[in-house]
Amino acid sequence: MLTIATFEFTLIDSRTNSNCPPSGSGGLLFWSESFVCFLLAIFSLGSSRTTRGRLPKMVNGRVRKVCRKTYSTPRRPYEKERLDQELKLIGHFGLRNKREVWRVKLTLAKIRKAARDLLTKDEKDPKRLFEGNALLRRLVRVGVLEESKMKLDYVLGLKLEDFLERRLQTQVFKHGLAKSIHHARVLIRQRHIRVRKQVVNIPSFVVRLDSEKHIDFSLRSPFGSSHEGRVKRKNNKKKAQAAGGGGDEDEED
Repeated sequence: MLTIATFEFTLIDSRTNSNCPPSGSGGLLFWSESFVCFLLAIFSLGSSRTTRGRLPKMVNGRVRKVCRKTYSTPRRPYEKERLDQELKLIGHFGLRNKREVWRVKLTLAKIRKAARDLLTKDEKDPKRLFEGNALLRRLVRVGVLEESKMKLDYVLGLKLEDFLERRLQTQVFKHGLAKSIHHARVLIRQRHIRVRKQVVNIPSFVVRLDSEKHIDFSLRSPFGSSHEGRVKRKNNKKKAQAAGGGGDEDEED
């Protein structure tokens, strides 16, 4: 950028046909033009630095993700009714902590806010028709909303339980693959559960309606195949060694 300013300075100097700056009105014009060029060079250099600093860094050839908070803490931390409700949800759905409840609350709040904004528009408004239908189809695909209730008014009546029911942990327990809701979480974290052909180890994975019937044990899991687990193989080995040792003693007698 400084080379551009030097080039402008040389051009103006060549117009005067002199090695020293002229005097009078021409000299004033000469100095004003050179000063403007110098300021433009500085501002362009500064702007390029700022934009270069705002660019995200590359990690392994990919742009680094911008991580944001996925939950919002309650405004009143010691509200008895809310505390009792959250504790009941944690026990019923086998959640790890209250952050998982707050995460679903934030998701529900965003969906309801979008529905309220669309309801304020006219029924024939193109934005309401396009975004409203997309929102309703998404909720029906996930299984939160029934097909007979595909209206924005029903979106405002959604509850936390509707979203928590669609978690993979809840679906594994309802399909009878686990003994309890907490056992379902253990199976998922230990990579025993798959959805279609993909092993999923995230208990909060949202199961779609078309994928609900494809929840099963993994092909490599000892629960879903004849393949024995590590503990069972170890116990069988001990039994075989004990049986072999007992047979040798009988032969010696």
